[in-house]
Amino acid sequence: MASEFKKKMFWRAVVAEFLAMSLFIFISIGSALGFSFPVVGNKTSTRSQDNVKVSLAFGLSIATMAQSVGHISGAHLNPAVTLGLLLSCQISIFKALMYIIAQCLGAVVAPAILSGVTSSLPNNLLGLNSLSEGINAGQGLGIEIIATFQLVLCVLATTDRRRNDVSGSAPLAIGLSVALGHLLAIDYTGCGINPARSFGSALIANNFENHWIFWVGPIIGGASAALIYDFILAPRSSDLTDRMKVWTSGQVEEYDLEGDDMNSRVEMKPK
Repeated sequence: MASEFKKKMFWRAVVAEFLAMSLFIFISIGSALGFSFPVVGNKTSTRSQDNVKVSLAFGLSIATMAQSVGHISGAHLNPAVTLGLLLSCQISIFKALMYIIAQCLGAVVAPAILSGVTSSLPNNLLGLNSLSEGINAGQGLGIEIIATFQLVLCVLATTDRRRNDVSGSAPLAIGLSVALGHLLAIDYTGCGINPARSFGSALIANNFENHWIFWVGPIIGGASAALIYDFILAPRSSDLTDRMKVWTSGQVEEYDLEGDDMNSRVEMKPK
């Protein structure tokens, strides 16, 4: 932990998570709020939400941010993904904690700025996740677990360094997984699958009704994906000692270069 704390690359990675999370949330929720504004030129006074547009906005923004800062921080941009990588013994506990704090801060800053940009909208909830009419807490929890499970499973599989058969773009694959989760879950829960994203909107809108679902669901889904992938689908050969070493000190190869050479960052790149 002390060795990570002293390294500039570690803090660059934390800042990258904050910045990328802020941009991701601003673009994604901004696209979801845009339908509320009338298109004057077309004489349109009201429009319905376009789930495909919103899903693509979330997915493409994740892919773009992953491509932009993946070599710096790994571009987790989601506490559920960070938890999955922690349980998969790819990051330290300290790094996971700092990433989640940075993600939550970024997820608060973005809707705070959006609240000013969209201040003319009545009853503006800034992308608040909530259960649809007819969906109870248990059903919503199940949707969040499944949608997050497929996302974290995709992240672990596409960034698995043991694979040599991945020829496409890992950021794009993960972005499409995010879009897929939204296509599934928007009509049921508004699609959380990202506790930080849900927290930011809830905090700025000051509405925490059923908010626990959007933490518990992604946490269960992310943890389940990591455990199933690591111990059933693609078991790792590392023993408990090696895993504990990563949890306490991080992976050595992440910080074996000094200065501005960042070629050692490969979390978002297949290898």
